[in-house]
Parts: sequence; structure tokens; C-alpha cells
Amino acid sequence: QYIQECIPDYRNAVIVARNPGSAKKATSYAERLRLGIAVIHGEQKEAESDMVDGRYSPPTLPRSRTMDVGVGVPAHPAKEKPPINVVGDVGGRIAIMVDDMVDDVQSFVAAAEVLKERGAYKIYVLATHGLLSSDAPRLIIDSPIDEVVVTNTIPHELQKMQCHKIKTVDISVLLSEAIRRIHNKESMSYLFKNVTLED
Repeated sequence: QYIQECIPDYRNAVIVARNPGSAKKATSYAERLRLGIAVIHGEQKEAESDMVDGRYSPPTLPRSRTMDVGVGVPAHPAKEKPPINVVGDVGGRIAIMVDDMVDDVQSFVAAAEVLKERGAYKIYVLATHGLLSSDAPRLIIDSPIDEVVVTNTIPHELQKMQCHKIKTVDISVLLSEAIRRIHNKESMSYLFKNVTLED
């Protein structure tokens, strides 16, 4: 409903899965809105600080008195993930990333930068729960993301004061109607197909 009513020219949008694992959710949105889909594949390169803290280094082993003659299983190099790439056309389109939760926004920012490079002219992030922890508001302001839309399942007034790009969808009416329906043993699927905020 938010996409249809609040994103101008949403028909020129493409639903973006931030990783191949969320492609099924993105496809569900795309089918209901009759829009195309794009999938972000690959991974952002690790920062140097992660490498120096010793997290990825093997434990030091005491030198053996026996000589290693190279018999056995050869050592394989660590599997590297490819750099971030976009599968699907986002050039000249509005990119809408959908997810369950927005907490640490760095992966969303990295994805938004790639989408901008590929020609997306507006970038939205839509999620149900907006945790928006640590310095998320500052990262969002400095990023190419135009809007982060979350529901009010988690309080985020402080983050909204720090970042004008965060928008809230009120779902209190939806939750109260769901409670009423469960209490009266009424259909829940009807709620999601037919009930609007005016009901």
C-alpha cells in the first residue's frame, strides 16, 4: 500500500533483493505489484580492521620435530566471494529494497551505492522492523538511499529526529484488528486481503 500510494511513478520501479537469500520475498512483492525484480549478488570487501584483530588467522602451532614431506591433502585457498554485482536491470528505474528488518544499515548502504552506480535514480528501503541501531541515522543521511520506510513495531523516534529520510507506517490499526479477529475466531487471511485503514 505504501509503495502504491507514496512512491510517485512506482510503476517504473524494480523490487531489489539485497542478497540471493531474500529473492523469494522480493519476488512475492514484485508479483503483487506487477513489477520487475533485481538481485544483488556478491559481498562487500572486508575492512582492514577486521583482518588485524586476529579473527581470521589460524592459531599458531608449535613447530614439529618431524619433517613434512608434503604427503596428504593439499591446502586449498579460502573461498572468496565475488564483489557486489546486480543481476537485473535497474538503469533509469526506482530501486526498492525489501527486508524484514533494518538494523545495521551498512549492507543496505553498500547495496544502494551499487544500485546508484548501475543507474537507479531513486532508492528506497522498506522493512517491517526498524531497529536502526548505533550510527544508522548518520549512515543513511550520507548514503544514496532516498527513504527508509519502517513500521512502528519498534520505537524509533530518536532516530527519526536524527535523520529526515526515515519514514514510519503506523500498523496499530492492523494489529488491533488482528487481535479482535483472533479473539472472535474470524478469518485472518481476510484481514490481509480486504481490510484497509478506513475499515
